[in-house]
Amino acid sequence: MKQNELSFKEAFLFPFNRLKGMLNILWILLPIIGWFLLIGYYVKIINQFLKGNFKKLPKLESGDFKIGFFMFLKGIPFIIFLMLIVGIFNYLFERNIAMIIVDLILLFTFPILSINFIKKQTVSSFFEFNLIKFVFFNFFDYIITIIKSIILGILWIFLILFLVGIPGLQFTKNIFFADFYRRNVK
Repeated sequence: MKQNELSFKEAFLFPFNRLKGMLNILWILLPIIGWFLLIGYYVKIINQFLKGNFKKLPKLESGDFKIGFFMFLKGIPFIIFLMLIVGIFNYLFERNIAMIIVDLILLFTFPILSINFIKKQTVSSFFEFNLIKFVFFNFFDYIITIIKSIILGILWIFLILFLVGIPGLQFTKNIFFADFYRRNVK
């Protein structure tokens, strides 16, 4: 039996349920330290989503820096792997065709692998390609997840004019993919 699906309204209102938490985006202005702190904070947010908690932004804590730093380091092997894949496809195909193929592969693999990586926080979790089966077993649900993510992103981009779009975009960019993972990955 599937768990309740996150509504678009809940996803949009999520960052507004704790307005003070939206100010955490300002840490991006502090190079290196602020960036790692925000990576760790983002990991905390996604893990909150994976538990079905879409109530409000969590509190930012100093321990988020350590999580962000180590998640950055653990993500490097996957970045190298992606660069190799892109290089191979660029070698095998004409550049435009290669980029279309790579984009399609990433669209159907990267979100689920990223959420898995954030949940398990291990290098190997980024390479658990067997999870891709959940995307194709729940293909229609995944397509709806992509569409909802795009619409929410467009809405946040419009709201950048009112400044709330920047933290809204940052803190909810994978909310629907985390919800998909929570409901479908066993």
